[in-house]
Amino acid sequence: MLDGSCHCGNGKWTLKGHPGSISACNCTLCHRYGTLWAYDYEGERIAVSGELTAYTRADEGSPTLEILFCPTCAGVVAWRSLHLDDRGRRRIAVNLRLAALEQVANLPIDHFDGLATFEDLPSDGRCVRDLWA
Repeated sequence: MLDGSCHCGNGKWTLKGHPGSISACNCTLCHRYGTLWAYDYEGERIAVSGELTAYTRADEGSPTLEILFCPTCAGVVAWRSLHLDDRGRRRIAVNLRLAALEQVANLPIDHFDGLATFEDLPSDGRCVRDLWA
C-alpha cells in the first residue's frame, strides 16, 4: 500500500496494491501543479480523506473533473472525474509527489501529452527518483 499527504497533513490518500507506471502530464493544469499521477477508481483501490476543497475543470464549457486540494496548505491531493464510465465507476488519480520518496522512487514514469495530442509519449526510461534528484 502507498500513502501520501499534503504538507500540513490534512489531506491524505492511500492506494492499495501496485500502482503500475506513474503519469506525468503536460496539460494546462498538471504542468502548473508539477504532479505525478497514479490512477484507479474511486472506492476501489484509492481512498482520499481529509477536509478538501475542489476546483472544477471545464473543457469547452463542460465540467470534466475536479482537482482536490487542501484549503490550509494548498497541496494538490487528487483529481476525480465528474463522469462515470460505462461500468458506473468514477476515475480518480492521486498525486504521487505527496508520498515519501522511498515508497515511490523506483516507479516508472509514463509521459502523457494532455496539451496537444492527448496521447502517450514515448518512454524515456526514467523513474520517479530521476525527477526528484
